[in-house]
Amino acid sequence: MVEKLFTRLQELYPELVAFRRDLHMYPELSFHEKDTPRKVADFLTGLGLEVRTGVGGRGVVGFLRGGKPGKTVAFRADFDALPIQDEKDVDYKSRIPGVMHACGHDIHTAALLGVAKVLSEVKDQLEGNVVFIHQFAEEVIPGGAKPMIEDGCLDGVDVIYGAHVASHLPFGTVGVGEGYLMAAGDTFEIDIFGKGGHGATPNLTVDPLVVGSQLLLNLQQIVSRRVDPLKPAVVTVGSFYGGEAYNVIPDKAKMKGTVRTFDEDIRDLIEEAIGQIAASTCESAGASVKYRYERGYPAVWNHPEETRRIEALAKNLLGAENVQHATPHMGMEDFAYYLQKVPGTFFWVGGENPEMGEAYPHHHPKFDVDERSILTIGQLFVSSFLSYISGDAAKPERIQEETSA
Repeated sequence: MVEKLFTRLQELYPELVAFRRDLHMYPELSFHEKDTPRKVADFLTGLGLEVRTGVGGRGVVGFLRGGKPGKTVAFRADFDALPIQDEKDVDYKSRIPGVMHACGHDIHTAALLGVAKVLSEVKDQLEGNVVFIHQFAEEVIPGGAKPMIEDGCLDGVDVIYGAHVASHLPFGTVGVGEGYLMAAGDTFEIDIFGKGGHGATPNLTVDPLVVGSQLLLNLQQIVSRRVDPLKPAVVTVGSFYGGEAYNVIPDKAKMKGTVRTFDEDIRDLIEEAIGQIAASTCESAGASVKYRYERGYPAVWNHPEETRRIEALAKNLLGAENVQHATPHMGMEDFAYYLQKVPGTFFWVGGENPEMGEAYPHHHPKFDVDERSILTIGQLFVSSFLSYISGDAAKPERIQEETSA
């Protein structure tokens, strides 16, 4: 059956590219998605699937019931865009000023719709069920995954898979990694209250900029001196400002930053340490402080068995030389919430193509990827479903499909 489904994906490729390009031309920001979920829901409804809209807010979930009883496999694709001006010179560049798909979510959506179509065409032959989760607002905390889960998108699900196209990986390659893959991401804000005055008489003030500068340096001691060096962590201050005039010492300053960790104990330690250092640094200088810490997405932890399943399938599909072991990195992804509820894995699919010109990183105004990554994601999703319901990670034969359409 896998050969038949792969061939059908190939036949659908032009339709999926067209859908992707439509999303790319008309992107929508996180928590403001209106037309995108409608387009997705209409596509799934047209396949005869059971479709729920407004899941968790703006999510869409399609349910395929196989002709034979069995387990339930879920796949997730995100569909929100970013507040970035599209600077590419292509026919399908964004028509919405200041908004673009700069992370590949349009690729993910098109791929999952392709999977839904090919599986729906043979649903009477399938053992088990499939849940197609089309998620809103991955890019902005608190994200769409958590409210969609709370609204029942994982009810009855036995396993879940997610993929992300990667502009730094060559097309035709896949990156997999069991255990921690992406970090938990938190934010913090620190307000420093001093005593303002004339720049010529600093002795009559408590300068919040000087206090803040010292605080910024002190915060860099957390990772280097308080965190186990074998446990990765990042504390970054990305914004520090106060005052407007060159000759006036302001009465307050503000800094904002992010914390990235894998280990929950380290996460707790850093949250507490920032508060302690902020309080002591400000107190010693005669200033006062207000500290706020907000927890974002948890760390993405890939279940070993399902990661090995995707690895085996990718090797069958692309060849062992094209499957890489992805190293953990400090970016964050709210796919982590799904993995806290059911087993599964999240993996990278290469989208870099030198023939397209320079490969730009995610969230760049000129970001773009090889659209054939739609097929790679689709093939791995289809084969993972068949593999899971059969209980055999490496059952599908290696297929070197032509993906030059």
